[in-house]
Amino acid sequence: MELRRALGATLARYREASGFHQGELGSLTHYSRTSISHIEAGRQFPGRDFWTKVDEICDAQGSLVAQFDVIQAEQNSRKLADLASKQDAITTPAGSWFSFPVALSDDEQDALELARRARASDVGNDTLMMLESVVDDLACAYSKTPPSMLLPRIRQHLRYVQQLLDGRMTLAEHRRLLVVGGWLSLLCATVHIDLQQDSAATARLRAAASLACDLDHREIRAWCYETEAWRVLTVGDYERAVELSQKAVQLAPNGSSVAIQATAQIGRANARLGKADETYAAIEAVHKMVSPMQRPDRPEHHYRYDPDKSISYTATTLAWLGDSAAESYAREVIKRLGPSSDFSKWPRRVASANLDLGLALLASGGLDEACDVTMRAIASGRVVPSNHWRALEVVRAVETRQLPEARELREAYEALPGA
Repeated sequence: MELRRALGATLARYREASGFHQGELGSLTHYSRTSISHIEAGRQFPGRDFWTKVDEICDAQGSLVAQFDVIQAEQNSRKLADLASKQDAITTPAGSWFSFPVALSDDEQDALELARRARASDVGNDTLMMLESVVDDLACAYSKTPPSMLLPRIRQHLRYVQQLLDGRMTLAEHRRLLVVGGWLSLLCATVHIDLQQDSAATARLRAAASLACDLDHREIRAWCYETEAWRVLTVGDYERAVELSQKAVQLAPNGSSVAIQATAQIGRANARLGKADETYAAIEAVHKMVSPMQRPDRPEHHYRYDPDKSISYTATTLAWLGDSAAESYAREVIKRLGPSSDFSKWPRRVASANLDLGLALLASGGLDEACDVTMRAIASGRVVPSNHWRALEVVRAVETRQLPEARELREAYEALPGA
């Protein structure tokens, strides 16, 4: 209840800052003034669609949706705990294919006891299904939730998985639980990288890779290589980024999302190395893999490749290569994902597109607009620490040209947390 009241109070602050009365906000969201009052007091708790809508109306930049997701995660955790406490040992089903004589020998009793214990579980299918759903929810939240807010939620579920591993479960359930642990460890590592917490990121990546090796889960293993490739790319080790991305491609199942993402990573790293032929080959390969794809049900899912993302990727890669064509791709990304669409799903992608556009405009001579779009990206609050270097690259280019906007841009950059 306390979290609901806090979310309601946050809504009230954004509503008032936007100049809306409760009745006006109610009309825009198809709720009554009384309902808005109850929501702000924490007495009424509508679904995610409401919070997405008011976040957009009040220009809350995703903070209302993020708070709602935190509350949902808490509720899911309580449900999981309830389910786990209600699990009973599974008994032999009626009508099974074997039958028992009236009197059992010692060997027969031992066999029966082994079968019973193998099927006894403290976990259960419902718990595992909910945990698998939580993994998907967190992977979707990644694109729009500040990493510092997402990290505690991932840790919470990892702790719960560790607790469940101490209980009884079938072999099939044990494998499913370890797969959940692998995905959560991988996502946790990714968030640590975004926050530039290298030691923690390394530990989580090793845990994910170890689980993936034990399970022979090639997809998670490939994502581990791709994630590490992104980390070394952000610190300037481009040769290593190419090497790790190539390993990810070799491991990845054919046509999988990680195969596409790792190929894209090869192109980005080669662009930083100035290898034009290799860069264009990677761009072409990505477009070829993406062209037959259907858009996934949840395109914001971090581990499900969204075909529309290839335009953002092309903009970034061409901008890093210094190809003037990057400008048109970056503008297309901003046009598609701008305020007229559901911006709350793609705040990071829009911020990155503005940085790409700024870099492309500097190369083509559009200096004033380059400063403007870079400032827009920095001010959005959606440039995570692991991407600060991209903003800094534009800031330094503006300073090199001694533009009058350089000082303001530098001050905005240095105001970023951890810059």
